[in-house]
Amino acid sequence: MVGGAMIVLDTHIWIWWVHDEERLTAEQLQAIHDHESEGLGISAISCWEIAKLVEKKRLVLPVEVEQWFDLALSYPGIQLIPITPEVAIRSTRFPAEFSQDPADQLIAATAMAHNCPLVTSDGKLRSYSLLSTIH
Repeated sequence: MVGGAMIVLDTHIWIWWVHDEERLTAEQLQAIHDHESEGLGISAISCWEIAKLVEKKRLVLPVEVEQWFDLALSYPGIQLIPITPEVAIRSTRFPAEFSQDPADQLIAATAMAHNCPLVTSDGKLRSYSLLSTIH
């Protein structure tokens, strides 16, 4: 189980941190720097989501996707979090108005299952009252 001092990064936050730090808010950047020693959680679904974005040419990386993961997963504090049965089940129990994107549901469920705030700029995720977010 991941410790409570960790934060979870939404997929776009992870990409921005690696490539375009200026897109992060001051609060997001501060939270990332503050938690590098305790842990920056990445849901395993974020790896799939990035690979799909590259496949569909909606994301262009400066290196091959395999090399990108080697680099991005070695950043200080990064911890890859598996999709456990608890996370899978929790991801199916959001209300109808919650994001219908399965990746968003799994990322939010990961943060909630591990009792961690989620760093995100996604308005749908930020508006869900039971999910602690940093934005």
